[in-house]
Amino acid sequence: MNENEKIDSAEGETEDLREETAEAAPEVAEHDDAAERIAQLEAELAEAQASVKYAQAEVQNVRRRAEKEAQDARTYAATGFARDILSVADNLSRALAAIPDELRRDDRNKGLIVGLEATGRELETVFSRHGIKRITAMGEPLDPNRHQAMMEMPSEDAEPGTIVQEMQVGYTINDRLLRPALVGVAKKPDDASEG
Repeated sequence: MNENEKIDSAEGETEDLREETAEAAPEVAEHDDAAERIAQLEAELAEAQASVKYAQAEVQNVRRRAEKEAQDARTYAATGFARDILSVADNLSRALAAIPDELRRDDRNKGLIVGLEATGRELETVFSRHGIKRITAMGEPLDPNRHQAMMEMPSEDAEPGTIVQEMQVGYTINDRLLRPALVGVAKKPDDASEG
């Protein structure tokens, strides 16, 4: 093969290569488009999966909240009624405390007094059955979550901040405050020599 034949042969091969490349170019472009579309679809799929997980978590949170609210509604349904009935319990206690000793000793009043006392015990039983409990106050340190200080009283016998008088009994319902105890709190006695 002479030099011209080699050149012609090389030119022919180059031309064939150009034709093959021209034919392959659309396939390469199609491949690049497909790869880009696959990447786009994978990104959309990941976003959709994240949205589904978020929605499932939100549904679960809503369900838990609804269950808790329903449980609280069952547990504390009687709260309004219980607050109202506390005044009845207060009045009954005041009535029993106001009965003088001479009337208590008189046999003609025994039935009335025994009936009032039985009513008071029954009321306490009903309270207990529904989770309503008295708040301990006397002798306890003041707890602003359970007690409401109405006044300070000078006292040498009690530490400052200790409850020394209870004006109104406080109650809780299932560990929630229903009504705070109204109390008097000890303070250091005023020094008479100051002035």
